[in-house]
Amino acid sequence: MGDNKKKFQSALKVQQGIEQPSSVNPSLTDTLKGQKKIFFTLDEYVEGILKSNRTILSKAITLIESSLHEHQQLAQQIIARCLPYAGNSIRIGITGVPGVGKSTFIEALGKHLCNTGHKLAVLAIDPSSERSKGSILGDKTRMEELSVDANAFIRPSPSAGSLGGVARKTRETIVLCEAAGFDTIFVETVGVGQSETAVHAMVDFFLLLMLANAGDELQGIKRGIMEMADAIAINKADGENKKMATLAMSQYKNALHLFPPTDSGWIPEVACCSAYTREGIDNLWNIISDYQVFTKGNNYFNVKRQQQAKRIMLETVNDNIKDNFYNNKAVAAMIPKLQQAILDDKISSYVAAQQLLDVYFKDKKTEADDSCIS
Repeated sequence: MGDNKKKFQSALKVQQGIEQPSSVNPSLTDTLKGQKKIFFTLDEYVEGILKSNRTILSKAITLIESSLHEHQQLAQQIIARCLPYAGNSIRIGITGVPGVGKSTFIEALGKHLCNTGHKLAVLAIDPSSERSKGSILGDKTRMEELSVDANAFIRPSPSAGSLGGVARKTRETIVLCEAAGFDTIFVETVGVGQSETAVHAMVDFFLLLMLANAGDELQGIKRGIMEMADAIAINKADGENKKMATLAMSQYKNALHLFPPTDSGWIPEVACCSAYTREGIDNLWNIISDYQVFTKGNNYFNVKRQQQAKRIMLETVNDNIKDNFYNNKAVAAMIPKLQQAILDDKISSYVAAQQLLDVYFKDKKTEADDSCIS
């Protein structure tokens, strides 16, 4: 029987062949090694950001956007450590009417910059649903070329219901992107509205995108938006639209002459472009570069940054007080009861608000007294 077993050869036996290469790229394995960690130390975050590690930069931005107290504490420490390496960029706010082609325009201008050696970070703000609080975050799918460019970093962020669709933590995100070596920052907003002031207050250059054939151009947007614009770009100026775009450009130029002089002394420019054909894109970047040279020459660039820093301080105080109020246990416990009392017409909204404030300040006073005793 033993001899028969030795002689038996199965037809299913696999002969030994050459060694097959691994299905995983070894260089990719080395790159990802250590990056699957969920949590990093403060030093690891800062070191990774300064080395332009995209994974760690993204995780740090997620910390900034988190509402958890411990995440916020770590995020603020990261920002403080990165702050000395920030500020060396041109921050550009881009807004426009719905359907103007902001994403296509950003990709066209972004590719132009990346191809000329610039490092670009795009902070694209997606509107959050008032009902579900969710966002589509689809800008990476709309910017297919730019999203795979080695010199570009696209970060879609939910607006989280903040003023003007600007993510509440966009300013902090700008600091991290600058520390990571990005010399150009785009902040794309949801759309035109009075709250675009929030974007204007965090950027160096404000670009307004418009269409030529969208009705009465000069009545289609608010005067306040035009007064904030450092340049107006008439997009989709191609094919049959080119003639209309040229006409709209002259109308805007005439309208801008009626506005009072800007604080910077810069005269806003109007230009036509086509994000689809890429025509006129280089000219728009030249306008932005001229603005940067002009405002740095008369020191307005630095003065504006200083004014923004003071505004950020006050807004941060307001945000922290608001967070502290709603995270207070005594206040959180009272809110549902007072809301129901309002619905039952037992108390007015104003009296309820005052009661919440009284509870909050009483709780804070008790904390302070206990601290003194201890």
